[in-house]
Amino acid sequence: MNEAGKKVAFYTLGCKLNFSETATISRSFENEGFDRVDFTDEADIYVINTCSVTENADKRFKTIVKQAQKVNPDAFVAAVGCYAQLKPEELADVDGVDLVLGATEKFKITDYLNDLSKNDMGEVYSCEIEDADFYVGSYSIGDRTRAFLKVQDGCDYKCTYCTIPLARGISRSDTLENVLKNAKEISEKGIREIVLTGVNIGDYGKGEFGNKKHEHTFLDLVKALDQVDGIERLRISSIEPNLLKNETIQVVAESRAFVPHFHIPLQSGNNELLGKMSRRYKRELYVDRVHEIKRLMPDACIGVDVIVGFPGETDEHFLDTYTFLNELDISYLHVFTYSERDNTKAADMDGIVPLKVRKKRSKMLRGLSAKKRRAFYESQLGTDRTVLFEGENKKGYIHGFTENYVKVKAPWDPALVNTTHQINLTDIDEDGLVRFEYLKEAEIA
Repeated sequence: MNEAGKKVAFYTLGCKLNFSETATISRSFENEGFDRVDFTDEADIYVINTCSVTENADKRFKTIVKQAQKVNPDAFVAAVGCYAQLKPEELADVDGVDLVLGATEKFKITDYLNDLSKNDMGEVYSCEIEDADFYVGSYSIGDRTRAFLKVQDGCDYKCTYCTIPLARGISRSDTLENVLKNAKEISEKGIREIVLTGVNIGDYGKGEFGNKKHEHTFLDLVKALDQVDGIERLRISSIEPNLLKNETIQVVAESRAFVPHFHIPLQSGNNELLGKMSRRYKRELYVDRVHEIKRLMPDACIGVDVIVGFPGETDEHFLDTYTFLNELDISYLHVFTYSERDNTKAADMDGIVPLKVRKKRSKMLRGLSAKKRRAFYESQLGTDRTVLFEGENKKGYIHGFTENYVKVKAPWDPALVNTTHQINLTDIDEDGLVRFEYLKEAEIA
């Protein structure tokens, strides 16, 4: 369909992978002659890319639909993404929703837009998740500073709390040549940092149709990307501890472009709970990975995902996790309060933890995270780093990140946007961000 002059707006809930896929869907609209506008502007079509990881994301969907209808009551509203795959009828029932597309259909959204007249009932086109076996490469350029590059989709793991395999299907990967082609395209746009993203990126290499043939491994991918000219920084987003091999850590340590920053999901520091979660490692392996990173890269930043309030988590289990994390040389935590998800094994488990207790534990771990981040920042004072500045004016300041993910601030100067500088970290401001001095005359890189 050609809709020259028609306007489309997007709203993305959830992860970096969703952002990269929204960008790809957006480009398909632009190819059909649509103009992309901001979600707060009047548009003919509003596309909401949904998430199912937390209860909150489900609830926010209705609010976002209302937002769109407020701006243009006659607009066509489409829902795509994980929640659209898991609960299509539920989304279709939301007042104002016209179209719901599941996992295989979302990238062909423009084929479903025959006319843009409002439907009395949301139409659903959702496959059986077994059919989600092909791969669509994506990358997003959210700002001029960094891009999220999708290298893998789906997951073959069966963690008992997780709906992602139900929402995204089997693990499958992009071809190495296509990842490298996308990386080159990104670097030619003057973007300085690429973040690798996927559902389970350490599983990279399973064929496009999820076949088990590993033509290339994640290690091959890391080595090949490190050779791409024009990319200043490469960052691995989140990788399972059992798939983060020592060889990969070694390559990152010696790399030209990969930065010393790892985000490694733990979920629990207690082996009994890790077993109940069907995680594929024990806490001892996690310790080994952290020690290996710190041995080769003492200044590396290590982020950790943790779930609190999983069924059967006693006070002893929680304190086990708290003590484990407190003693481990990590830099910050992402804390998730467990929420029951339909069609997961955990939802039927005994030992439900009261919501009040879940919240209390979450608060304790968020306090620990603040302490850990502060200690990590303090350990970096006096060191020389490279900062890449972001593109936003935040209350008169510009923020940036060092290669090892220390967040710094300086008085706003538009000339600094998307530039890199050699700096020395000097002190921590009252808002917890780090101040610095330029190592040499601040020429704009």
